[in-house]
Amino acid sequence: QVQLVESGGGLVQAGGSLRLSCAASGTIFSINSMGWYRQAPGKQRELVAAIPSGGSTNYADSVKGRFTISRDDAKNTVYLQMNSLKPEDTAVYFCSADIVKVRGLMSRIYWGQGTQVTVSS
Repeated sequence: QVQLVESGGGLVQAGGSLRLSCAASGTIFSINSMGWYRQAPGKQRELVAAIPSGGSTNYADSVKGRFTISRDDAKNTVYLQMNSLKPEDTAVYFCSADIVKVRGLMSRIYWGQGTQVTVSS
């Protein structure tokens, strides 16, 4: 089994910062891309940031210059540093990881359970 567990969400005032973490555990041979998505009430889930294995990062236009995604492959963990937060960043944030469980098998996407981020004005 593979589990992704997020932490670091909470309530913060506009202009503040939060750091989200997501640790993958279980049967893992390798992890390809890792990413963060968010879903606000009444809206579709959207990509916030992604970081491939050894590749360049990718950000939604709305968070460029404010959010930074990083990963620690030794810990199978992805982070999202969120600065200059705005009320429109309020959403449930989900991490995802494209994981190969056993060498030679195809990868599949796993999701975390989500963590609430609320930014007050």
